[in-house]
Amino acid sequence: MKKWVIKSGIQRKYLRYIMGLLLLAILLSSIGVWIYVRQSLTTEVTDKYEFLNEKMGLALDTLSKEADEGTAECITYDQVQESLKKASFADVEKNSLQKYFAYMNLDHVAEYCYVDNKNNVYARSYSHIDYEDFSDSHLEDYMGDSYAKTQWFWAKDTLFGTEKEALFIGRYVHSMEYASKPGLLLIKMNDSFLETILGKDRSMTDEVQIGILDKKGNLCADWCPKGTKISDAVKQEVYKISAQETSGILAKSRRVSGGVCSIYKESSSEMTVFTVVPSSVMTQGTMRVLTVLIGIYLFVAVVAVVLSIYFSKRFTSPIREISEEMTQFDGNDFSRLIELNTNTELDQIGHSYNKMLKNIENLLAEIKEQEGVLRRTELNMLLAQINPHFLYNTLDTIYMLARINGEETTMKMIQALSKYLRLSLSKGSDIVTVEDELENVKSYMEIQQIRNANLFRYEIECKVEEKSTWMLKLILQPLVENAIKHGFCEIYENGLIRIEIAREDSQLKIVVFNNGKPIDREMMEKINALNGHPILEAKKCFQDKEHGYGVVNVLTRLRLKYGEDVLFYYEAEENGTRCTIQIPDDGKEKRDL
Repeated sequence: MKKWVIKSGIQRKYLRYIMGLLLLAILLSSIGVWIYVRQSLTTEVTDKYEFLNEKMGLALDTLSKEADEGTAECITYDQVQESLKKASFADVEKNSLQKYFAYMNLDHVAEYCYVDNKNNVYARSYSHIDYEDFSDSHLEDYMGDSYAKTQWFWAKDTLFGTEKEALFIGRYVHSMEYASKPGLLLIKMNDSFLETILGKDRSMTDEVQIGILDKKGNLCADWCPKGTKISDAVKQEVYKISAQETSGILAKSRRVSGGVCSIYKESSSEMTVFTVVPSSVMTQGTMRVLTVLIGIYLFVAVVAVVLSIYFSKRFTSPIREISEEMTQFDGNDFSRLIELNTNTELDQIGHSYNKMLKNIENLLAEIKEQEGVLRRTELNMLLAQINPHFLYNTLDTIYMLARINGEETTMKMIQALSKYLRLSLSKGSDIVTVEDELENVKSYMEIQQIRNANLFRYEIECKVEEKSTWMLKLILQPLVENAIKHGFCEIYENGLIRIEIAREDSQLKIVVFNNGKPIDREMMEKINALNGHPILEAKKCFQDKEHGYGVVNVLTRLRLKYGEDVLFYYEAEENGTRCTIQIPDDGKEKRDL
């Protein structure tokens, strides 16, 4: 349909006007966005986050100062100075010094380790760290040649056993009385230490990326919007700038990959804090731009609507007439022909449509005729395919009983078989009364009771007038046979088959229940899915005569007789299986075959 519309002369004219309006709208909106964004948006957003980055830089200065003061206080503590003199502390003195470090004047301390100049190690009592552990960690290598300066470094924690990257603060401890080998104080900070620089601006991380690099370019901490992370290109750019400067504000609104960046370096710790404003945030202030665009698009829309109404009335009236005729066609009335006199290609379309209706009418008539022939043929074939195995098995059983049990049982079985055969033939008619159908299935069940002693009993509850209610014959027998064959396959006695017939909502409802093994769920869903599907599809689903073939034959006969007014389904219950059939309440076929 779409291809035809584009090729029509009317549509080409209409599209010329619409495309002109769209091009005008695009041109005006592009000019408006370019001018407005270039003048105000970038400056407004970047100023906000430049101030945030500077604020965090000052907070980092404060942390560095607090770390210097905290470690300086430890160095001047009497017991610390005393540890540089004596060969070794007594246990009481050692415990006292370890407790002192545990309460040092510094927040967010995760672990600490002090090594004096005689290789004695002081740490938390549960750490169990000795000098060999300290030496193997190689954390002292990060101190470089600093004399008494506090060093911040990012390293893998091989000393305290976490094996994770962490921030360490280290400082050599010198004796204040005489020259000697210094001790070393190492403090491992927890993750919340650097997070304090955010202060009350923690919510800003929902919009921008914030990171902290150490002097070697390692990313010590980062806070990013959900689903994003700081790219390697940004980290390399920040580290390159940081390595060239000593301290302070190093960059403002510098263009980097994916946005703009502001950088601040703290002099003492040589840590660098930076803020990356993504390009998406840069465009968040587009509401004012959007207002301009809405005004432009509204104007264009009004003009487009006015012109569309005018030209649609002029050019599409014949198309609308064709569309209405096609929409209102219900598949039955073939007299609704189209008459157009537009002197355009629409006249040919109308003529083709009328010709198509005539062809459809002829085709449907032919299909209906063939369908009647097909239904009669298939019904005759199905009736001719009644499985003779039951008759053979019954005769074999009669023969054996005649030899073993005597005359009475044999006579009973022969009588039931005769009645079954008489009712099955029904003088060639495929429609019988409910009374005859029930007599037929009773005879079948009595024969099966003789063949399978004590296997089952049956109950019949009929709530309709048996002699005046009609139904398709040989419907109940295959369902009862399925119940015995599949439902009672795992029991030897106390089986129950209950048949119920009643009227419900202008339908004749037939229920066959057995208390044997519940039907397999996959098989149940497969059978129930046949409702509403073509007969040929139902046959293809159950080509195996051992599984479902009898059920498909019953459903096929019902559908051929009553058309689509048939409902056939199985239900698996805890104590058995229920099969339900619903057909027109008069039991007669929907149409003559």
